[in-house]
Amino acid sequence: MLQRAQRRPQFFYTTAPLPCPYLPGRTERKIVTELSGAESEALHDRLSRAGFRRSHNIAYAPVCPGCQACVPIRIVVDEFIPSRTQRRIIKSNLDVMTHEVPARATAEQFALFQRYQRARHGDGDMAAMGYYDYRAMVEDTPISTMMIEFRDAPDRLVGACLTDWLSDGLSAVYSFFDPALASRSLGTQAILHLIARARQLRLPYVYLGYWVPQSAKMAYKARFFPSEILTAGSWHRLNGAAPPAEVLVPESVG
Repeated sequence: MLQRAQRRPQFFYTTAPLPCPYLPGRTERKIVTELSGAESEALHDRLSRAGFRRSHNIAYAPVCPGCQACVPIRIVVDEFIPSRTQRRIIKSNLDVMTHEVPARATAEQFALFQRYQRARHGDGDMAAMGYYDYRAMVEDTPISTMMIEFRDAPDRLVGACLTDWLSDGLSAVYSFFDPALASRSLGTQAILHLIARARQLRLPYVYLGYWVPQSAKMAYKARFFPSEILTAGSWHRLNGAAPPAEVLVPESVG
């Protein structure tokens, strides 16, 4: 009699409380699980649709006591129409070339990552990351991951976006750009590129992680319309039939 191989049980753990990185005075806790083995891709797909994010070989979601400020958000690719501001950003970055490269850390990327962290998030944990920490962030992945590099005409690296492939979309894990070129809105340009690339690949969504309306650093994610947010276990259209008002705020994807 043939016996079916038993699937390894998937364990989930809750992290210890830590200060919230987005909202002062609040406490952050996460539920985490390991992504490993032959089922990593399928598990990551399911968890992403359930609002989880990936970091290294861990999938996580917030389970903060008394707080639901972090809202999973994704862009509906086929229906996306760039706003006037986004069209202007596309036009101003026509000279920027994109290259999809393997998820391998380089010294050039790390130098740009350091400049970005020091200028935009100098008081955050990532500003203290060394090269091997950065290398682990990029390369420690059990699923299909790529780095999208953005280069100007002299072939200078001006931005990058670590991106996961899902069966139903592209997921922006983390992006960074040259802080000296802030006026070019390269963070927005990275997302606009992911939307265009997902459309080419006939993938329905671009996942942006967590939208935190009360945080100026994360509120920009609602500027890509139409978007869907995950609430009460289901994806719903954000803000009904009208796009949110355009407000220029700091950018970063994570």
